[in-house]
Amino acid sequence: MPIYTYRCTSCVIDRDVRQSIHDDPLTECPSCRGPVKKVIHAAGVTFNGSGFYRTDSRSGSAPE
Repeated sequence: MPIYTYRCTSCVIDRDVRQSIHDDPLTECPSCRGPVKKVIHAAGVTFNGSGFYRTDSRSGSAPE
């Protein structure tokens, strides 16, 4: 089950909430009842392999 982070705009506290993707998003802070916004985090990206080289897409010798 995914964990979503919500930030209260009144008390400025972040909360991690475990929710199903079918649940409605939170709209109010459980502490102060202020409005909350979902915090978007960058996704982790991993590039595996040996990489790309200058000569990978060229055929024959380089022009002079």
